[in-house]
Amino acid sequence: MEKIEGGVTAAKGFLATATAAEIKYKNRDDMALVYSEVPAKVAGVFTRNAVKAAPVKWDMNIVTKEEVAQAVVLNSGIANAGTGSEGDKVNEAMAQQVADALQIPLSSVLTASTGVIGVQIPVDRAQKGIADMAGNLSDSLEAGNRAAKAIMTTDTICKECAIEFTIQDTTVTIGGMSKGSGMIHPDMATMLCVITTDIAISKELLQEAVKADVKDSFNMISVDRDTSTNDSMIVLANGKAGNVEITTKGQEYDSFCEALAMVTKTLAKMMAGDGEGATKLLEAKVINAKSKEDAIVLSKSVITSNLVKTAVYGSDANWGRILCALGYAGVEFNPDIVDIYIESEEKRIKLCENGLATDYSEEEATKILSAKEVTVIADMKDGKASATAWGCDLTYDYVKINGDYRS
Repeated sequence: MEKIEGGVTAAKGFLATATAAEIKYKNRDDMALVYSEVPAKVAGVFTRNAVKAAPVKWDMNIVTKEEVAQAVVLNSGIANAGTGSEGDKVNEAMAQQVADALQIPLSSVLTASTGVIGVQIPVDRAQKGIADMAGNLSDSLEAGNRAAKAIMTTDTICKECAIEFTIQDTTVTIGGMSKGSGMIHPDMATMLCVITTDIAISKELLQEAVKADVKDSFNMISVDRDTSTNDSMIVLANGKAGNVEITTKGQEYDSFCEALAMVTKTLAKMMAGDGEGATKLLEAKVINAKSKEDAIVLSKSVITSNLVKTAVYGSDANWGRILCALGYAGVEFNPDIVDIYIESEEKRIKLCENGLATDYSEEEATKILSAKEVTVIADMKDGKASATAWGCDLTYDYVKINGDYRS
């Protein structure tokens, strides 16, 4: 398997584009369109927040009832959540505009929105933007990159990834784009993700793979513990690679799942590291836990702790905060046998052994914690299970960004 350049247009038969529709922003692209030349098997996972945006409700219905889809239209700036029946009508009008422009069934059009909650999307601007995009679709990597940039809100970097691998002597590609910087704590924030692949696979296995994948990727990141109304991960598989369709589990299915995980984990880490106001990616590895479930809960408890996050921001090796976060996670363990390490690309040091401080160098610890990517390792010594979660440090700028988000 090999990482290659590109995103949603890396796989065969997928086109994309973007436009400046002025949904909320001015002088920048704020709408994107992703299109498959042929109907594609569709799968997806969505927010578990009881308050669901209009596009989430629309997409959940399509993913549940339909075998295939062919297009995804996305906008940034306005979330179309908390907008009542009028928001549902606007969402359907956007989907209908795509269907008419591309001459595909309405049931083949998925939608996604991100931005301010409680504000209506100006439907006339959205429809004009869609009309403009329909005539400018391209399979170029630049078009995919433009689409990825158009869905950004408070994101500071564009998030794309593509993987190429071989099954049945056939080259298969998976590409994806995502956005997310704040309101990130997926439970499947304003997290949006579109993944495209030219593999031929049954809808049932595609959905099973996607649902399993998020448990170790997007559901293992957090910026601020806020689960969005709009979390959506949409996957389209159009079969253009030409492999014999995968309809049963086995080596080929496993290879697909492995490649999918490479894409989703890369995008997930990019989102965590680009948390609003963040200066560092925080990775928490829990090893030798009693069960996988315990390891997941423990690792997420570390990356969501405000005290751990602020310590990482200040490059302060306050390992007691890490042990404390493990302790209130709701998992039973013996704190008197836990070891805690920190590491960066340069070095790893042990801060705590059997629940007690080691004779570590504060100077060395500060150097490690000053890196752009910092890893905390908690060895529970209680089993063989492990899990990894990703978050970021908590800075003054997070409060600044969210204190005036609407203005």
